[in-house]
Amino acid sequence: METPGLVVHGEAASFSTALRSLVNNPLYSDVRFVVGQERQEVFAHRCLLACRCNFFQRLLGSELGPGVTSPVVLSAVPAEAFLAVLEFLYTNSAQLHRHSVLEVLTAAVEYGLEELREVAVTFGLGPLQERCVAFIEAHSQETLRTRGFLELSPPALLPLLRSDKLCVDEAELVLAARSWARVGAAVLERPVAEVAAPVVRELRLALLAPAELSALEEQNRQEPLIPVEQIVEAWKCHALRRGDAAPGAPCRRRRGTLPREHHRFLDLPFK
Repeated sequence: METPGLVVHGEAASFSTALRSLVNNPLYSDVRFVVGQERQEVFAHRCLLACRCNFFQRLLGSELGPGVTSPVVLSAVPAEAFLAVLEFLYTNSAQLHRHSVLEVLTAAVEYGLEELREVAVTFGLGPLQERCVAFIEAHSQETLRTRGFLELSPPALLPLLRSDKLCVDEAELVLAARSWARVGAAVLERPVAEVAAPVVRELRLALLAPAELSALEEQNRQEPLIPVEQIVEAWKCHALRRGDAAPGAPCRRRRGTLPREHHRFLDLPFK
């Protein structure tokens, strides 16, 4: 039996540098892309893209023919993001920037680049979360009715319940939180109150009118969701007619909070 030969490993850094020099380099390029709204011309090498990515393997099939006479138009992806994708495909690494990471993430998902997608998600968590929260703030009522809302994790739901800009009334938000907790309880096989515990403190019960708070209290006896002391704090604000009567009962009105008579005692402007 023949002895296996010696495997020689060259220096990875120099190999990566050499391949990086071919990114958007017309030298030996056999395919051109026209990318983004700015229609920037980008040069690439068909065999490298095809062996690294199934998306480009399908896109750059033999039907395109050899040469660079017919550019491939990809107008949906910005040029900076596309060049980051090419850099990753050529070198297995890419430099990401916060101002463009979401576009890179979108391209990575479209092209099926799982490693790049995972890195882009981790790097872009802040901007990604901000965009998601801003969208939900502007479309609050529609979002609360979606399956996606019911499947949010507690850490994802928290920044929403803390937002002053939600275009939804507190009564509707309480109902949505209960529905969310019920789904989580069914999936995790845990009590509704236990599932809701990480987020219900952000519900602003003092914004509810006395009749609404009484109805919530009765429902809470039948199906525990909110800690009793949290409801007591809301009642304290009503009794003393002061928004700061109970520090644990947030009273800031949200953008979608419907006016109620007792709100004049809260003495807090709309944000």
